[in-house]
Amino acid sequence: MSPATAEPEPRFVSTGSLPGRARVRALVDSCHAEYSAVARGRVSTVYPALAGADPDWFGLCLASIDGDTHEAGDARAPFTLMSVSKPFAFALACEELGVDAVRGLVGVNATGLPFNSLQAVDRTADGRTNPMVNAGAIATSSLAPGGSPAERWEFLQDGFSRFAGRRLSMDAATLESARTTNFRNRALAMLLADVDALDGDPLAAVDLYTRQCCLEVTAADIAMMGATLADGGVHPVTGRRVVSAAVARATLAVMSIAGLYESSGDWLLDVGFPGKSGISGGIVAVSPGKGALGVFSPPLDERGNSVRGQLVARRLARELGLDLLGSVPVGTANPPSPPA
Repeated sequence: MSPATAEPEPRFVSTGSLPGRARVRALVDSCHAEYSAVARGRVSTVYPALAGADPDWFGLCLASIDGDTHEAGDARAPFTLMSVSKPFAFALACEELGVDAVRGLVGVNATGLPFNSLQAVDRTADGRTNPMVNAGAIATSSLAPGGSPAERWEFLQDGFSRFAGRRLSMDAATLESARTTNFRNRALAMLLADVDALDGDPLAAVDLYTRQCCLEVTAADIAMMGATLADGGVHPVTGRRVVSAAVARATLAVMSIAGLYESSGDWLLDVGFPGKSGISGGIVAVSPGKGALGVFSPPLDERGNSVRGQLVARRLARELGLDLLGSVPVGTANPPSPPA
């Protein structure tokens, strides 16, 4: 077994199971009904193609590690991954090169700065940030193996598709929109190249990153992608191992550190399990050993996170036991719900 995929010694893990199907189904439906009326937030205008999103779109899906899915609303409406792609690109790079190698180049600590900050790169001599902000994500994408841009892109697209359990395709209109306006990401790549903090040509790295952001998914897709991380790297439906358990754990760690950008601390305090947002309105949140939540709702708060997505995650964390940080004294825990 290569160093990139070698498993560490077994460790004890804190996992459980979701309540019965009927309760999960009822809570998913209740969340959709309650939060559909929320009118806060604004649709992103970072790329022109995103500005036309309907603010009323709202879909959610909860996927369990046994392959069950519970959907409500626009759970099959297509949207682009945008920054929800970042943890999965990190996982693919770690599976290929090893967690320590990727951490050594990209970094993992929170920057405390906006997701597209130039200062985040410039503040240290080595340009290390973390994989959940744009600079670190571009550096991560630059590590995709291959002898040509086409081969490197195929590595990423194939990896994302294995996470989703189906072949993912490109939203060509959004890709063109992003390519013609992503000047700041190009500047970030140039800064990274100046301190040897990415691999290869910086503009080629930006193009790989832009492509992965423009893959088309649904809330059901990202829930299943998250459930693959929740199941130690094994896809709950296909049964295919996408990444090792060690890589899945590392990915959830970096999501916990900076998955919601500057509000990641608030997210961890309020929600209590790893999440990642994107400016198209997607949020994926993962409860190891249980499953994952995928939400699509374009209106964002001032930090670029889906307003409705955060509300859903907070409620389901509390009512479905997804919060990894919660505990009760021994002997007072509620017994598990019987299967529906």
